[in-house]
Formats: sequence, C-alpha cells, structure tokens
Amino acid sequence: MDLLPVVEAALRRHRMAAPGEAMVVGVSGGPDSLCLLHVLHRLAPAWSLRLHAAHLNHGLRGDEADADADFVAATAAAWGLPYTVERADVAALAAASGASLEEAARHARYAFLARVAGRVGAHAIAVGHTGDDQAETVLLHFLRGSGLAGLRGMLPVTPLTDYRLLAGDAPEAADLRLIRPLLDVPRAEVLAYCRAHGLQPRFDRSNEDTTFFRNRLRHQLLPLLETYNPQVRRVLRHTATVLADDYALLRGLAEAAWAEVFREETADGLVLDLPRWRALPTGLQRAVLRQAIGRRRRSLRNINFVHVERALEVLRTGQAGARATLPAGLEAVVGYDCFVVGEAGVGLPAGDAPQLTEPRLPLALPGVTGIGNGWQVETALLAPADLPTDWRANPDPWRAWLDADAVGPGPALRTRRPGDRFQPLGMAGHSKLLAEFFTNLKVSPSARDRWPLLVNTADEIAWVCGLRVDQRAAITPATQRVLQVVMRRVGGATRNEERATG
Repeated sequence: MDLLPVVEAALRRHRMAAPGEAMVVGVSGGPDSLCLLHVLHRLAPAWSLRLHAAHLNHGLRGDEADADADFVAATAAAWGLPYTVERADVAALAAASGASLEEAARHARYAFLARVAGRVGAHAIAVGHTGDDQAETVLLHFLRGSGLAGLRGMLPVTPLTDYRLLAGDAPEAADLRLIRPLLDVPRAEVLAYCRAHGLQPRFDRSNEDTTFFRNRLRHQLLPLLETYNPQVRRVLRHTATVLADDYALLRGLAEAAWAEVFREETADGLVLDLPRWRALPTGLQRAVLRQAIGRRRRSLRNINFVHVERALEVLRTGQAGARATLPAGLEAVVGYDCFVVGEAGVGLPAGDAPQLTEPRLPLALPGVTGIGNGWQVETALLAPADLPTDWRANPDPWRAWLDADAVGPGPALRTRRPGDRFQPLGMAGHSKLLAEFFTNLKVSPSARDRWPLLVNTADEIAWVCGLRVDQRAAITPATQRVLQVVMRRVGGATRNEERATG
C-alpha cells in the first residue's frame, strides 16, 4: 500500500497544512517518523512544502541514542533536507520537576520542536503517531480513568498550547499546531511501506522494556485482547473518532454553560454563580468545575475523578462556608449565591454577603430595614410555641432566632470594632476575638470591615450575622419571647427557600 495518497488525503481533510508552508517534522529515527518524513518529502514538490527535520537526543540510551541522532542527521542530509539535532538531559529534568521520565521526555521534546519551529518560521509540527498509537492511547486512558476528553485519544490536529507542560517554557507554541498525518494508518502498513521503499529505521530497545506501562499495554495487553477480538485496535480507533465528535458537541454546550455561570476572575480565584450552576445537568456541572480547575492550574494534565465528585456533592448541598478540596492545592468554597475556586483557604468575595453602608443601623422591630448592597432585614417577635419544628437545625444561615429579652428593646446592626469579642454558641461560654473567628471561618478580609453584627442594647454582639449566634442570646427553656431575624436579598429568596424550590 502506498501511503502517499493516504497522507495527502489526511492533510486536506483535516486542514493540516497549506501549500507553500514550512513544516517541522519530528524524527526519532524509528519506522513511524522515518516513514512520515519520507512520505512528506515525496509530497513536498506538489505542495511546495518546506520541510525541516528535527531530532532530540534524550540522553537516556548512551551510544545507541547518539547513533540515532547521527542517523537522522545523515538521512536528512542525504535527502537534501535541513535539520536540527539537539541533546537534552531528560533524567535531570525529571529529577528536578518530579515528573516521570516519560513526562519529562514529552515536555522536552515538544518544547524543542516548538523552538525549532519558531526559528524556521513554521506553524505546523508533524509527528509520526500511527493508528496503533491511537488504540494504545485510548486503552491507556480508559485504564487510568478518563472522560471523553481522554477517550477520544489523540487528535489529527492539536494546538500545541493544549500541551500544558509547555506553559512558560516555549512562547513559540502560541501559534503552532501539532499534526498527525499517520493517525489512521496501522503500524503494520508503516512497516510495509518502509520495506517497500528500502528504508532501514533505527530500533529503540527501550520500546521493548515492559517496566514502562505503555510498553506492557502494547506487548502484553493488546495481544491478549486480540484473542477476544482480532480487530480490537481498529475498534479502539473508531471509538476515538466517534467520541472526538461527541466531545466537540458537548464542549460547545460546556462553553455556553461556562458563559452563563462565570462571574469574574480575581487574584484569589474564579467566582461562579451558584444557583445557575446548581440548575445545570450533572454533566455540565462537572464540565464547568473541571474547566475552573484547568484555568487555575493550566499545567495540570490529569484531574482526579474522586476530587471532582466529592466537590460536586459539597457544591450541590453545602451551606455557605462549606469547602471542598480540589487537586494541586486548590479548594472550592461555597458562598450564598456564588462559589469560588482558588488556592486552599480562598475566601468569598465581599459582594456575596450583606455589607453595611454605615457604621450603625437601628432595626425596625417588628418591621423591615434596608441595609445596603441589595439586602434587607425583617424582624418579628414570636412566642416560643410559634417556633418552627426544625428551628434548631436551621438550614438557612441568614435566619436566626434569639432570646428577645437578652437582646433588649433596641436591636441594631453595626460594623466591627477593634477588640470585639463574643461567646460563640457551642463553645460552653468561652469568648473569642471576632477577628480570630473571621480568620478561622476564612471570611474574606475585604468583607470583614462591613460585615453586619446584630448587637443588643448594651452594644454587645448577639449574632455574627450568617455565621454564629452568641451563647448569651440563644434560645433556652427559660426564653419568654423570641426575636426572629431574617436577612435576604431584596427581591430574592432566602437560601432555605431557594433549596425548597430548586
């Protein structure tokens, strides 16, 4: 089989290259990359392609690796092609970064190819991944655990910036695309092409080393699966093609969902609309969360399934202040109408909570008092018998029931003052500095100065609004009158009512 028309059809179908374009070809010296270079060299006159061969010696196989580099240089020279051969200490890169040898080699190789492309004015980098590589990739991602993004395998054309390991290392990558003209070609046909054209590729012994996961998959697992289905490699390739199309469709839906729920990105993190996110189907909730993680950790290649699923549950059901651990030192925190994805300990934006616009504000009793930034306070006096049956559980952080006589006749809201202390309910009467309390609950520093505090007639804190009632103002069996306080956004529902209707 002559692969020239197959490769030419791939170049046209996937718009891999334009006539007259400069193209870097990554050449290891093995059969796949040597076949690719030969086919593209044959196509170059008709397409006016300006090819440049590039080889990176990883410094891992001693004399054999040096011989590979010499072979690539000699072959390119014999075919009249310009070439670049460089060397990298991949073992040292792996040790310095903590990555595996495979990861470090990939990082070094793509950064090298990007640099070469930048020097020669190329916008396309061709690599020799074959259909067998595609089957192995799909199976590898399945075994390690992956969604559609991984199960679609490698793409015929990929922006090099998608390889997040390049972040900061290869600015040339911004305008580069990685192309795979042999992605639908089985390796057996590549080997047959090499024999038919008298090509004598190099043999890399490391590809036989089954201590590497991918090599075990190639030499042990896939042959075993072929005893169940001799066409398993073709089936895996076709699966990747179908899933790539499905992923593109769902990616469009996910982008629309992101535009709907994204509010802003601050120095602290990404702020997302909580009610709108909760209204999304589960698949889009997951996609939005994974996109937020990816935006905060662009170099992260694999996002742990367990982290995401646990975070989904916290974000769906958690009260304000609830937190979920995410990969790579990130955290999500639940607000009142938003959630934030940022570094561990990230706080909520000030605008997500009521903020006083003046230092002190007397409350109408009973009645409604506007407090600024779109919030209001409703107060009422109740008999203990009128308390709702679930008042002790109180799922709404912005509703409180206090002992009316402990608060006194002149309840008010005020902002914090230096040295403010109170006795948080549940701490057996021990007092705590308000500043420490805010720090422990990770209240955003920008929100603390105008955070509403409900105070009694003596100007002592009775309720740190939305967070904790003071022990001295709590309902007890001796309570004769109950002060009910509800804070809500003007024209909006309380969090409890949102859950009831959501």
